[in-house]
Amino acid sequence: MEALFVLKKVVSRLVFPLPLALQVILLGLIFIIFKRNRTGFVFILAGTVFLGAVSVEPVADRMLRPLEQKYQPLQHNDVSATSYIVVLGSGHFLQDGLPPSSLLSGSSLFRVVEGVRIKNMYPEATLVFTGGRFRYPVASSELAAMASVELGIDASDILIVTDARDTEDEARLVRDIVGDESFVLVTSASHMHRSMIIFRSEGMDPVPSPTDFRAPEKLYNPWDYFPSAGALAKTERVFYERLGLAWAMLRGIVPE
Repeated sequence: MEALFVLKKVVSRLVFPLPLALQVILLGLIFIIFKRNRTGFVFILAGTVFLGAVSVEPVADRMLRPLEQKYQPLQHNDVSATSYIVVLGSGHFLQDGLPPSSLLSGSSLFRVVEGVRIKNMYPEATLVFTGGRFRYPVASSELAAMASVELGIDASDILIVTDARDTEDEARLVRDIVGDESFVLVTSASHMHRSMIIFRSEGMDPVPSPTDFRAPEKLYNPWDYFPSAGALAKTERVFYERLGLAWAMLRGIVPE
């Protein structure tokens, strides 16, 4: 299972937009080396055009927005009560002298803040943070819990899940905690669709509350039509989630 997990991560990153474009361009250079100039030029042009297109913000937003708009953040009158607020983990790092909120990735911090917002709406609910240790001795769920305490949440109202490596792990471990109780699920907007599919496949029916919206409806200025690393990061998110959905379907996890 460990080898399969690593293989899944490696293969997925090879077909992310930037590596994929570079592979196509490299293939074109190989054709040119072997005197297949026309074919090589076509591959180089295709890789370059593809990379340029997916690095433009309006294109990236158009690809990401359908994933993000499937669910909307929870409002106070959407549910009368909830027993748990489950906040899924994301990236983190460790560095001496920095507070927990500075050690969480941007997505992780957005999720923590959303969890705290909902906790303030439902004070009786228990906050559950998930997220593993990966390369570090401290898990992202532990940092998220510490950050929420610094934001005013009582530590006695928090549970942490430190063994999860991916969303499927998180769903299985959360099921053992929440049982048949109602709960709110917090994750990034682009990740919510896949998360809901996986959690429902485990027999749960969470109330979604997405956060970390990256592709809102907006008016673009001329500079948005120039390629940028920010737009490429959005496209990478689309590829990540679409590949995750494909992997879930291969494993028999499909929407009801």
